[in-house]
Amino acid sequence: MEAARLESDSERQATGPLKIYTLHRELWIPRALPHTFEFFSRAENLERITPPWVRFKFRLPPPAEMTTGAHIAYTLRVHGIPIRWLTEITKWDPPHEFVDIQIKGPYSLWEHTHRFEEKNGGTSITDSVRYALPFGPLGSLVHRFQVARDLKRIFDYREQQVTRLLGGG
Repeated sequence: MEAARLESDSERQATGPLKIYTLHRELWIPRALPHTFEFFSRAENLERITPPWVRFKFRLPPPAEMTTGAHIAYTLRVHGIPIRWLTEITKWDPPHEFVDIQIKGPYSLWEHTHRFEEKNGGTSITDSVRYALPFGPLGSLVHRFQVARDLKRIFDYREQQVTRLLGGG
């Protein structure tokens, strides 16, 4: 991991102030850009890089081909509580970038930007997630004491799996 950062800022929404957090992770792997992007372009690989303790399961077969407008429906468990999640790909720019957003799920906002860049004979992978929790001040407390820690563990696991599966050193 080259960098890990968690930030927050405030953003005004129609429903009032919404505290927006940003999770930023960077990873370099010694794999060519086209091969790396191809791995991430297959939705079924999401299950391979998601920690087993969240019990990720597709609710519908994943899209055969990723593209703008594709939907991915799945369930997972957060501290034992089942959560239905629906993701939409809102930007698809192979082999450099794609963006997915949560349509249905536990967050008030979830926007995950995946960037891929050729670097030093391999690929630099950057994940930037903008997210917000519901419930105002209570959501901020839950973020501080639980959600930030959970997301760190999930993205640490993801990094380990990507490194293992794509041959990173």
